[in-house]
Amino acid sequence: MWSLKIRMYLLTAILFAVIYAIISMISAYLGIGNFYFYLVLSLVIMLGQYMLGPKIVEWTMRVKYLGDDERPELHDMVKSLAVAAKVPVPRIGIAQISVPNAFAFGRTLKDSRICVTEGILNLLDEEELKAVIGHEMSHIKNRDVLTITLLSVIPMILYRIAWQFMFFGNRREREGPNVVLIGVVAFIFYFLTNLLVLYASRIREYFADKGSVDLGNNPSRLASALYKLVYGSARMPREALKDVEGMKAFFANDPSRALADFRDLRQLDLDGSGTISVSELDALRTKDIKLNFGDKMLELLSTHPNMLKRIKRLSNWDKE
Repeated sequence: MWSLKIRMYLLTAILFAVIYAIISMISAYLGIGNFYFYLVLSLVIMLGQYMLGPKIVEWTMRVKYLGDDERPELHDMVKSLAVAAKVPVPRIGIAQISVPNAFAFGRTLKDSRICVTEGILNLLDEEELKAVIGHEMSHIKNRDVLTITLLSVIPMILYRIAWQFMFFGNRREREGPNVVLIGVVAFIFYFLTNLLVLYASRIREYFADKGSVDLGNNPSRLASALYKLVYGSARMPREALKDVEGMKAFFANDPSRALADFRDLRQLDLDGSGTISVSELDALRTKDIKLNFGDKMLELLSTHPNMLKRIKRLSNWDKE
């Protein structure tokens, strides 16, 4: 667990070091004033995203918040996990979409919300649903939504710099190839830092999985829940998956990779029960997971870890 935290802190330092280097390079070449206009503009956009983000999520996911007397079993589950996590009890909502999943969002601990989709409620049993909600509660406890938001501004700044100097630079006043070169370098750094942000997003999923286990949920129940979420998403029509494409980073798993993930996880279900038992999870612990080149590239460009690697890590935590 601490090794994951150290990697996250190191990644944050690297990203801010990169943006500092770019600031220094462009400031030296063009002058401070011109650069800071784009920096301030990007920060204003980030602030707007931070302030309006919850409303955008609510609208996109068609969230309906539960009253105190609605679904008392869900209220009890969330409250008990919040007490265990030592965080304020978040608002609870139902996302009126058929794709089975859950997600957490909000600006602060007091502003946090946990939502489950309509599709997940009839798919998971009580322990599996509690394990998934524990995963989302851990996102809230770790404050990683805000961390990812802050980190994401760095590729955004670099993208705006690249676009400005590659296509809209005033070349009559600054003749020569240096203007385009700055744009190209900024674009390269944009691509690389975006890969690092995706890596940070995958790391936070491991954090949340471990956090769910630390809150008392059985790793095999979380593994079974992920297996069922993958299966449920794989059965969805493409139109339904396309509707939630822009929100997949919030989800417990990536619905767009459901078919590939299901093929991988089905081999773990040795008895064909549709779940991953303690013994099946223990059997995975002694096996090596080797990804082919295509799987590695797909993971590199994804917001979520490879599902086999993720379940493998759960098997190790189950042993602990």
